[in-house]
Amino acid sequence: MGKFTEPVLPDFDLDEWARRPYFERLQAMCVDWSLRGFGIPPVAYLFYVVKLIFYVGGFIVVASFTPGIGGVTDFGDWWFEPIVFQKAVIWTLLWEVLGLGCGSGPLTGRMNPPFTAVAFFLKRGTVRLRPFSWVPGTAGDSRTVVDVVLYAALLALGVRALFVGEIDGDVILPFVIVGLLAGLRDKTVFLAARAEHYLLTTAVFLWPADGLAGAKAVQLALWMGAATSKLNHHFPSVITAMLSNHPLNFSDRFRRALYRDHPRDMRSSKLAAVIAHGATVVEYTAPLVLAFSVGGWPTTIALVVMVSFHLTILSSFPLGVPLEWNIFFVFSALSLFGHHSEVRFWEIDSPLLIAVLVVCCLVVPVLGNQWPAKASFLPSMRYYAGNWAASVWIFKPGVYQRVHGSLVTPIPSYLDQVDTFVGAELAPVTMARGQAFRSMHLQGRALNALIARLLEPVAVIGNDPDNCDRFDGGGRVGDGRGVAELDPIGDEGLTVLDGELVAATALGWNFGEGHLHHEQLLAAIAARCELAEGDLRCAFLESEPMFGPLHWRIADAATGRIAEGHVEAADLVEQQPWSTSTPLATSS
Repeated sequence: MGKFTEPVLPDFDLDEWARRPYFERLQAMCVDWSLRGFGIPPVAYLFYVVKLIFYVGGFIVVASFTPGIGGVTDFGDWWFEPIVFQKAVIWTLLWEVLGLGCGSGPLTGRMNPPFTAVAFFLKRGTVRLRPFSWVPGTAGDSRTVVDVVLYAALLALGVRALFVGEIDGDVILPFVIVGLLAGLRDKTVFLAARAEHYLLTTAVFLWPADGLAGAKAVQLALWMGAATSKLNHHFPSVITAMLSNHPLNFSDRFRRALYRDHPRDMRSSKLAAVIAHGATVVEYTAPLVLAFSVGGWPTTIALVVMVSFHLTILSSFPLGVPLEWNIFFVFSALSLFGHHSEVRFWEIDSPLLIAVLVVCCLVVPVLGNQWPAKASFLPSMRYYAGNWAASVWIFKPGVYQRVHGSLVTPIPSYLDQVDTFVGAELAPVTMARGQAFRSMHLQGRALNALIARLLEPVAVIGNDPDNCDRFDGGGRVGDGRGVAELDPIGDEGLTVLDGELVAATALGWNFGEGHLHHEQLLAAIAARCELAEGDLRCAFLESEPMFGPLHWRIADAATGRIAEGHVEAADLVEQQPWSTSTPLATSS
């Protein structure tokens, strides 16, 4: 049982590793990641398997209570009924907005408790982030009784829908309205519900005659959006990191082949690029076959391909753990495009529904991909493609725990959780593996270049804002003292955390959405915790737009933005994961 419940240790001397400078430690951990992945205790994967059993089994039991549909043993006779599909959508939305799906468990930094969203969303005083400052009635950043009531009502209306005999407008409309109102008050709730998928799919059944066709249109948009988002420089590095962490990948030879010259050159290899681009071709072609075929062997082959595609993703246990999402895609493919293959996605009579679908499935994704700062990657349908907003937070000694203590939060801090989960001695290893994972992606390389420059004003320049203004993309901040003489992270005891881990314990939910831990969260924290200049500094990175570079900013919690500029994705491709020499252009 020991090995089953203990983390996989790196293949190097941990004491000697701990004495190295930060970026040397990062290099060693990136190489270790390529062969061992996150190194999480194997029992953690059993946790996710059991969770999936409850997700699938729980739905079958709940759906069997639908009046007139038959019992659990009759599942084969009713799984394809339209009302069962509707209930599967609502069941999955509830599962997600409770925090049981994406962003749960130890692979997302939630060691204990593994599920946190519901505890935050039902607790007054926790941090909320409104999506639009111009919407009346949404001012403030603390959860109030209004937010708690809206969230509770969403859950209640969803549970009600699961047990009715007909899901008509009287059931759907209140559910959708409450979901939208809750989202306008707090974008974290909206994103946690995966509203761009499940709430939209629920809403299309407000037009019963067009419901299945509308649901097909949404599903096709998700596939097309996901495939299109992978047409970038980022996706090969996603494949490299994901397959290096695959729990069923036992071949070190294959793992090494994912890199150009392991361990000297850890950029993604041609093999990784072939796998990435091949997956993109599959995600384009098979759904298009499903869209325009009406049964027979073309539909069957395309279904086999897409079921295999999503089960392959599922088996890799990607760190955001969108496991239920991939299971739902399998069910959606079999139900909508398999059993109901005769329904054509373009056969929609309602002009209003057509308008809703055009806005949600075309206009928002296009705008969100060209101006990524304006929209989450989720409604932009820019899914697991590596092109996400990101951030890194650097705390002076003792500041992180002080910040955590200033927040209304029902869970322990990340540092306390990781100490409990793997022990204080191995906690730095677990944290470093998280940093290595980020560095294996292109945005991590930009953040590393910012970290190298960000550390100096924190550790050396301190309260001298004039020096902070002298930021050169190819050089240093300020006068350049300090980094050559000491390692600020090791010697000064700084805490470096990915923004995802900050959002996890400040908001209760995170799923790779960098906007949840950018300036808006920093401002909310600064308003709750008295911080001096240099106590907390952050590097924020925006997603790459369709046409243009990635935008970065450096900010201090006490004084605001220090510097900003942009970086080209093509330059990031040429850097090693631990590199600090990425060219960073600054804005005048």
